[in-house]
Amino acid sequence: MSGGVRNGALACCDLAMPGVAGLHPYQPGKPIAELRREYGVTEVVKLASNENPLGPSPAALAAAREALQEVHRYPDGAAFELRSDLAAALDVAPEALTLGNGSNDLLDLVARAFLGPGRNAVISQHAFAIYGLVTRAVGARPVLVPAHPAHHPQPRGHDLAAMAEAVTAETSVVFVANPNNPTGTWADAEAVDRLLERIPPRVLVVLDEAYQEYARERVPGFPEGLPRLARHPNLVLTRSFSKAQGLAGLRVGYAVSHPAVADLLNRVRHPFNTSIPAQAAARAALRDSAHVAAGVALNGAELPRLARALADRRLGVLPSAGNFLCVDVGDAPAVNQGLLRRGVIVRPLAEYGLPSCLRVSIGTAAENDVFLGALDQALADAGAAS
Repeated sequence: MSGGVRNGALACCDLAMPGVAGLHPYQPGKPIAELRREYGVTEVVKLASNENPLGPSPAALAAAREALQEVHRYPDGAAFELRSDLAAALDVAPEALTLGNGSNDLLDLVARAFLGPGRNAVISQHAFAIYGLVTRAVGARPVLVPAHPAHHPQPRGHDLAAMAEAVTAETSVVFVANPNNPTGTWADAEAVDRLLERIPPRVLVVLDEAYQEYARERVPGFPEGLPRLARHPNLVLTRSFSKAQGLAGLRVGYAVSHPAVADLLNRVRHPFNTSIPAQAAARAALRDSAHVAAGVALNGAELPRLARALADRRLGVLPSAGNFLCVDVGDAPAVNQGLLRRGVIVRPLAEYGLPSCLRVSIGTAAENDVFLGALDQALADAGAAS
C-alpha cells in the first residue's frame, strides 16, 4: 500500500463521530481457544462469562439442529412465533416485545432510539460496561453515580436514590441492572419502587434483568419488573436467553415495554437480528422449564458453597443474587495470570473500577473445585512475588 493511500485511510478515520472515536471496545471473557493458544494448556475451566455450566436444554439443541435445514432462508424478521410464545409465557401483548441479538442488542436499540448529542444517561458506578459504551457511541453523555460504599449491606451496589437525584433536564435514560453485573448486588422492592416513582415520565428507565431467574431463587420477594410495567409506562425490561437458558452462543434476548416504546425500538432494530436456529432454540427453551430449574438449583447449591470457601481464605466476597461472585483477591492481575497458567479463566474487573477484584462464574461442583485448587496456588505465587 502506498504512503498516500495509507495516509488517506487514516484521514478518513478522523471523520469518525467523536463518541465512537473515544470508545474503548468491550472486552469479553477470554475464549477457551485463545487460552490454549497462549498458554499451551489442554484442560480448561471457563468461569469468566456467567454461562450456564449445564449448557442448553437438549430440546433447544434439537430444535436448533432441525432449524438448520432452513438456514438458506431469511428468518422471520418479526419472530412471530417466538414473540407469541413469549407473550403467552409473560402474559403481555406481543406488541410489548422487542427481540434482540442478545440483550446487549436491546441496550443498543435503547441508545439509538432515545439518546444522542445533548442528552445523558444516568448509570451507576461498577455497572455493566455496555451501558456507557452504547451511550457514548451515539454521542450522549454518561452520568456516573457513585455506588454504595463498602460498609453498605449491598456494597458496591447501585445507589438508586442517588441515581434519581442525578436526573436532570438532559437525562433521557436511566440504566439499572438488577441484579448488577459484575458485583452481583441487587436492589430491593422498596428501592426499585421509590426510584420508579421519582423518575419523570419523560425519562426511560431500563431495568436489566439478565439474571432474574437466579435472583428470584436467591432473594425472597425479588422485585421483578413485569408487575410494575402497568404503573410505569416509561419502564423497559431487558432479559436474555444467554444465562439460565444456556443459549449464549445463539444470541437471543428480548425487551418488554409499553407498546409505544416497543414500536420505537423496533423501528431501529436491524432486520433479521435473530436467526432461524436461535428463534427455534429459544422457543424450545421456553417450554423446558425443568432445565432452567436444574441450572438454578445447581447455582443455589454451589454459589453459597463457593462463597464460604472464598471467605475461609479470608477473601472479600460481595453478596450476589446472580450466578457469579465478585471476589477481592488483592493483586488481581497476578492472581489472574496464575489462574490462566493453570487453565482457569475468570474475569478481571479493573475496567469496572474494581482493580483488586475478579468475577467468578458459578460452575459445576467439579469446576468450582478446580478453580479453588488453582486459586490457592495462584494466591501463593502472588504472595511469594510481592
